[in-house]
Amino acid sequence: MTTEATATMQLGRRAASCRMCGSCALERYLDLGHMAPADQFLRAEQLAEPTVRFPLEVYVCNGCGLSQLGYVVAPEILYQQEYPYEASTTRAGQHHFRAFAASVARRFELGARDLVVDIGSNVGVLLGGFAAEGTRVLGVDPAPNIAAIANARGVPTIARFFGAEAAAEIVREHGRASVVCGTNVFAHVDDLDGFMRAVDSLLAEDGIFIFEAPYFVNLLRSLEYDTIYHEHLSYISVAPLGPFLSRYGMRIFDIREVDIHGGSFRIFIDRNRRPRDETLVQGFIERERAEGAHDVARLRRFADAVAENREQLTSLLRELRSRGKRIAGVSAPAKGMTLLNYCGIGRETLDYVTEKSRLKIGRYTPGGHIPVVGDEELLADRPDYALLLAWNFADEIIENLSAAGLAGGQFIIPIPEPRIVTRARRAVAA
Repeated sequence: MTTEATATMQLGRRAASCRMCGSCALERYLDLGHMAPADQFLRAEQLAEPTVRFPLEVYVCNGCGLSQLGYVVAPEILYQQEYPYEASTTRAGQHHFRAFAASVARRFELGARDLVVDIGSNVGVLLGGFAAEGTRVLGVDPAPNIAAIANARGVPTIARFFGAEAAAEIVREHGRASVVCGTNVFAHVDDLDGFMRAVDSLLAEDGIFIFEAPYFVNLLRSLEYDTIYHEHLSYISVAPLGPFLSRYGMRIFDIREVDIHGGSFRIFIDRNRRPRDETLVQGFIERERAEGAHDVARLRRFADAVAENREQLTSLLRELRSRGKRIAGVSAPAKGMTLLNYCGIGRETLDYVTEKSRLKIGRYTPGGHIPVVGDEELLADRPDYALLLAWNFADEIIENLSAAGLAGGQFIIPIPEPRIVTRARRAVAA
């Protein structure tokens, strides 16, 4: 029995139905193979252990149009085994969360009596912004190591999965929330019905639920297939979301597009208390229809383009290595692990991967076992090319590395098509 088969039987389950509408009419359109969880960075002593890999396949629901993974890895594996993601490692990310908090607090006139609860609050960057605006704050995060960092920074955080029990405890001890946030967490939830029941019980009658997620239309248009990994169970679009929310007496009243993570959107939800911008919401639904976001034929063309991207990127890297060029990876986000493992890029191609996060430095990438070193290694070593795995922060990364002394360096941006850019961000023919 293979390690993959063992993992499939013991550590997760196949998704038999759509998590929004319940339909069993699911159709697979993308298969990225079997992969180790994207955030399972290994210590040196773990390298000899068998690698447990899980299917990474995407299905579309022919009932409501939601795209979702076909296999659900147990959340305890994904989030409670030395979870290494910190939301505060980039300047752009910090600015994004501060601006998010300020805009919401001022728009809805939040004050000292209002409680803001952030689900999947990580190290508390968003809640720190709300606290600066004068509100009460509370985080809920399942990763004990991450929650400990948040608490040490003065952001009160409960280390547990969010659900009915957690919501009841919060209401009992803190009262109902004026705002419940979930940045890059709604798409991570398997039991969305249970999640929404918990949100409903936690939220004040006139409260607001706000979540951010990568917008599926952008994923399709820009070929952002590396955004697909085991934590991201659902790929959110507006059309399936409306009927799902209506079952809980809620509806979308506003949507704001934001640049972070390759193009995300911020969904504002309430219990029909505020004016709804019908033209705006319908515009998103029409955009999804025009893009073919729920059409199997369009989604299969997307899958073909993903395979073509793999061929282009691996060909470029092989050609550079054949000329004796040295290549390092820059940053080690979860999305980068999907790209590396799907494309079969390992230590034969990348000398190492650099990182800012101390939770990843000194470890090895999941699947490919590439060593992760501090960013300073890149400046000391000066490889010929740097593959930008966090390509969504390419401008900031290139600016920082150039300012720090990597002048004349050449950077490979893999998405949506592999290309080489210089410090001046001029595309170079590959």
